[in-house]
Amino acid sequence: MTDRLTGAAGRQYVTDAIRCALRSGDLVPGQRLVENDLAESYGATRGAVREALQDLAAEEIVEIVPRRGARVRTVSVEEAIQITECRSALEQLCARKAATRADEEQRAELRRIGADMRRAVADGAWDAYSALNQRLHELVIEASGQEVARRHLGRLNGPMVRFQFRLALRPGRPAQSLPQHLAIIDAVVSGDAPAAAQAAATHLDDVIEQLRSSAVSSPSQVPLRP
Repeated sequence: MTDRLTGAAGRQYVTDAIRCALRSGDLVPGQRLVENDLAESYGATRGAVREALQDLAAEEIVEIVPRRGARVRTVSVEEAIQITECRSALEQLCARKAATRADEEQRAELRRIGADMRRAVADGAWDAYSALNQRLHELVIEASGQEVARRHLGRLNGPMVRFQFRLALRPGRPAQSLPQHLAIIDAVVSGDAPAAAQAAATHLDDVIEQLRSSAVSSPSQVPLRP
C-alpha cells in the first residue's frame, strides 16, 4: 500500500510507537511482536517494522529469537539494579560537569523544571511530574557536554524503557523524590560541582533501594524507573 509509512521515517515512527506502547503498558515484557500486526497497527510497511525491531534489539529493548520472531525483552530486578549502578556513576559525572559548564539558558530551564515539579506534586499531576523528571535528567546530561557519557546512558536506559514512568507513579514516590531532584537542580544552578555529584548519587542510591523493594512483589521483572 502506497499510503503506508516506509523508509527512515517509517522506521523511526515505529520505533517511537513501540517505546510509547512499552511505557504505557500496551506492550509488556515477554510479549511477541508480530511484524504483520505491528505494520497494521502503525500503518507502516513490514520493512519499516523489521528495521525498527532491529534497532530496538540493538538497544536490548527487544530480543529477536531465530525462527521464533521478536518479543519484548524482560529485565530482571538484578539487571535493573546493575544498570542503575552504572547510570549512577555516569550521572554523577554529568552532574559534576554540568555544574561548571551549564549556560544561563540551561540554568534557567533547570529552575523552571524545579518550580514545575513542585506544582506537579502539589497538584497530584503524576504524569507531568514523570515527564519533568525525564527532562531534568536529560538536561543535566546535555549541560555536561559529556557526549561519551550521553551515549552510554542512552544504551543503558534502553532496556528500562518499559518502566520509564512507573516509579514516579508509585504512591508517595513523587513527594519522596522531589527533594532529591531539587537538590540536583540547586547544586547545578549554583555551580557546586561536588554537591551536584553527591545529589545525583543520593537520588540513584534511592532508586536502587526502590528497585530492591520491588523484587518482593514482582521478582521476575522491574515495574519502575526513576
